[in-house]
Amino acid sequence: MKTPSLRFGQVVIGPPGSGKTTYCQGMQEFLTQLGRKVVVVNMDPANEGLPYSCGLDISELVTLDDVMEGLKLGPNGGLLYCMEYLEANLDWLETKLKEHGDCYFLFDCPGQVELYTHQSSVKNIFSQLAKWNFRLSAVHLVDSHYCADPAKFISVLCTSLSTMLHVELPHVNVLSKMDLIEQYGKLAFNLDFYTEVMDLTYLLDHLAADPFFKKFRHLNEKLAEVIQDYSLVSFVPLNVQDKESMIQVLRAVDKANGYCFGDLEERNLQAMMSAAVGADFQFSSTLGVQERYVEPGGKTVEEEMMDL
Repeated sequence: MKTPSLRFGQVVIGPPGSGKTTYCQGMQEFLTQLGRKVVVVNMDPANEGLPYSCGLDISELVTLDDVMEGLKLGPNGGLLYCMEYLEANLDWLETKLKEHGDCYFLFDCPGQVELYTHQSSVKNIFSQLAKWNFRLSAVHLVDSHYCADPAKFISVLCTSLSTMLHVELPHVNVLSKMDLIEQYGKLAFNLDFYTEVMDLTYLLDHLAADPFFKKFRHLNEKLAEVIQDYSLVSFVPLNVQDKESMIQVLRAVDKANGYCFGDLEERNLQAMMSAAVGADFQFSSTLGVQERYVEPGGKTVEEEMMDL
């Protein structure tokens, strides 16, 4: 039996509302401009009105509405059943994927968190894709506004770590919607503190200032210790509307799954970036989030933390 050629791609995961579908649409358009032949696979049976061109849709096999109506399940139980049903019908998935030969794949996955931290169906599907010679990276999107709340950020770190350990794929954590990061409040530290997940004891000090979280300080300290002992979680900032921001994420993903592009794609990338200069370049606004916390001649994030 002939071994299928290597196929590369991304499985896009993350909580509801983190921007997975928007990311898939933006990444599909971006990769198409680079010259990659892209196929988007909708793995979410509750996804309706897709904004992107979909090459394969799980709703052809099962839909959440039908499961909820037929089995009298709620949305969470129905989604779990749908993933178990897909796992039981992997031959259908294999047949559909074989229709797309030399392509780069984007798997738009459901947003239910327990699918990636506890339940095994999605993990088993990813494992089977690897046996079919898919080289995948997990792109875990997290809404960047959680950085403005220390408690939520620690929760996000725990979820990201648990997902990394459970899914068992090369992993890229992404802070999405960077253009909206300060809508929910000013960051306590520079952006690097959150993307590189620096010493979390400084974040615990901010939590201790809240009367509600003060009584949970010991628990929060232990959670921070677990995150730092594993030393696995870091983030890449993303503004999906900005080309340079998309390049940073794409390079991290390509490095994770081993994808190497040729000279043609590199030339397309250079041409795209040359055309973008002076046009809709928005990445400077993302960098500005960091620069606003360091006045000219001011202190770096490390120096600020030393003063605390």
